Amino acid sequence: MPTQNYTAEMTAAIVDQYQAGVSVDEIATDMGKSVRSVRSKLVREGVYVAKAKPTAKRELGPTKKELLIELEGTGFDVTGFEGATKDAIMRLIAHAQ
Repeated sequence: MPTQNYTAEMTAAIVDQYQAGVSVDEIATDMGKSVRSVRSKLVREGVYVAKAKPTAKRELGPTKKELLIELEGTGFDVTGFEGATKDAIMRLIAHAQ
């Protein structure tokens, strides 16, 4: 018979701690388990809520595509400039005007 990783008491304790706001890192340290193990147990118990992943902040102003269209409107051949930075494209636009 396989050994049990978490007793019913341990499971209840980690669920209670997690729901009380204790971090998974702290719970893992207290229980002598890995963070991955504790997180997996919380997922199986249906209580773990994944943290939102940070999203990249969108820069204000025109997109690179819009800048290339503007630069092309000045008569400049933009072929090969798709990889240029927005700053470089803006300098070309300023120079072309």
